[in-house]
Amino acid sequence: MRDIETVEAFDRAIAGPDLVIAEFYADWCPDCQRIKPFMPEVANAFADKLTVIRVDREKLPELFARYDVFGIPSFIAFRNGRELVRFVSRDPKTREEIEQFFRRAVQVAEALDTE
Repeated sequence: MRDIETVEAFDRAIAGPDLVIAEFYADWCPDCQRIKPFMPEVANAFADKLTVIRVDREKLPELFARYDVFGIPSFIAFRNGRELVRFVSRDPKTREEIEQFFRRAVQVAEALDTE
């Protein structure tokens, strides 16, 4: 997992052919703080299939506006600069739901490879 510090770094991170999942978060968000302890383990479990980057609401609000991210934490999967799929919900997210989303993102990316 890597924190993104600039819009340019974000654009570079999602531009390539590899699957990238962006976690949009804020330090003041209770749900973001609740998932923070296990997110490195989840990212490591999927490290052979994707990369996880983190985008802080307070540092990069323009990315939240660009992608219409209103609730946090939110997860968006990208490849080749395009959004593939997102996980947004008002409800607190569980580890299982996040892992399920990661699996879904991998499936979508793999399905695009067969087209």
